[in-house]
Amino acid sequence: MKLGMIGLGRMGANMAQRLLRDGHEVVGFDPQAAARQALEKHGATSADSLEALVAALPAPRVLWLMVPAGEVTDQSLDALLPLLAPGDIVVDGGNSNYKDTLRRAKQFDAHGIAYVDCGTSGGVWGLDEGYSLMIGGDEAAVERLRPVFESLAPARDSGWGRVGPVGSGHFTKMVHNGIEYGMMQAYAEGFSILKHKTAFGLDLHGIAEIWRHGSVVRSWLLDLTADALQKNPDMAGIAPYVADSGEGRWTVDEAIELNVPAPVITQSLIERLRSRDDDSFTDKLLSAMRNEFGGHPIKKE
Repeated sequence: MKLGMIGLGRMGANMAQRLLRDGHEVVGFDPQAAARQALEKHGATSADSLEALVAALPAPRVLWLMVPAGEVTDQSLDALLPLLAPGDIVVDGGNSNYKDTLRRAKQFDAHGIAYVDCGTSGGVWGLDEGYSLMIGGDEAAVERLRPVFESLAPARDSGWGRVGPVGSGHFTKMVHNGIEYGMMQAYAEGFSILKHKTAFGLDLHGIAEIWRHGSVVRSWLLDLTADALQKNPDMAGIAPYVADSGEGRWTVDEAIELNVPAPVITQSLIERLRSRDDDSFTDKLLSAMRNEFGGHPIKKE
């Protein structure tokens, strides 16, 4: 299959390479000339504009977007829509909010263009290991894209699937990332407890390696944790600041809207926000309260 890839950042470029390896033809577009040139070295062709990209594809066309969620996605789609024709398919493989996806799908459906949302997990390892693909959209459109999904997934018959109608792919990926927040927080807290038990002189990397085999807490995330602990046992040079890209917030918002208790995911999000407060007024006020009611000492800066 020949398809266009819009957005040649690390994830988009890696996905394009995986498709090329499996015999697909890829035409890539990115505003950065260096990104286009890098992809060409792997056997793809590139276009220096959306117009040129669309013109290079046979009808009916398949366009796959791997651009940041939000405004950039809207801008890309607004520019792309007038260039397409009925029967074309647009796939959003980024981490868009599913509510935005529903809005965009209506817009494209009015023009006879299928809109497919593909929640994509796999990160920088996806190039070699394959991607977990959570797909939402019309059944016929998804089936038409089967060869693409089979090439991107870890195996042709596993690691991917249509989870429901349009919007459901990004919704599923949102919840996936919320779960990821909770798992990461639990691992981080557990290893912190181990590290603070200095009397035992515990080898955190060694413990991670033990847990990786046979333990009920083994996972790919634990594999990556073990790798990180081997490279940097004390996390030297890493600031205690944890970013979030939105999916955890959206998951918590959805849980509240659906009246579903999700305390672990919610607290893991709060901990990320807390990590960014270099000058915590909250903690200062807590210390002052303890001093007021109990005369407890205040630690000076």
